[in-house]
Amino acid sequence: MEQFLRIFLPAYFIVYFGIAFVAKSIIVAKRIGKNPLVLPKDDSAYGLIGFYFKLTIILMFVYVLLFAFVPSLDHSYLPIKQLENLTIKYIGLGLLGFALIWTTIAQGHMKNSWRIGIDTVTKTELITTGLFGISRNPIFFGMTISLVGLFMTTPNALTGLFLILGHVLIQIQIRLEEDFLTSQHGQSYLTYKQKVRRLI
Repeated sequence: MEQFLRIFLPAYFIVYFGIAFVAKSIIVAKRIGKNPLVLPKDDSAYGLIGFYFKLTIILMFVYVLLFAFVPSLDHSYLPIKQLENLTIKYIGLGLLGFALIWTTIAQGHMKNSWRIGIDTVTKTELITTGLFGISRNPIFFGMTISLVGLFMTTPNALTGLFLILGHVLIQIQIRLEEDFLTSQHGQSYLTYKQKVRRLI
């Protein structure tokens, strides 16, 4: 299982972020004629959240690469021995597979409204159908599930930190986006919030 994970995890996250962010951003950019990456690079609270979010993703990539190619460092991540069993690892793999499929479907449902960040210039369509009829933030839900899957396949202090930090940053980003969507769509979004849960 360990050898499989050393190959699978880097490949998985390359595919996951490649499909969920890079490919989708390129497709939407061609459709709308602008870059859907609208995270600010200033010193605002919102800009800081975006910076830490990108940093967390980069560090996670570094971790899975080190996990794959430098096994001698495994003890440095402070493994949680109580969670080191095949059943938990298989559940983690299942969650990773679910997260990839779920996020890809949610991306399709989002159509041209996909943005990385908050687009204050272009008014986007409010999507309430498909997976957005189950979750107001299905892509963030998928990302959270992928972090849980990573932790369960390689349970240690570092992946636990990625899970906690990722969850906190996602929760803050969700609230920033929901405040913006309320100001942009008004009563339509408030009605939607009453019908559909924030994550699931």
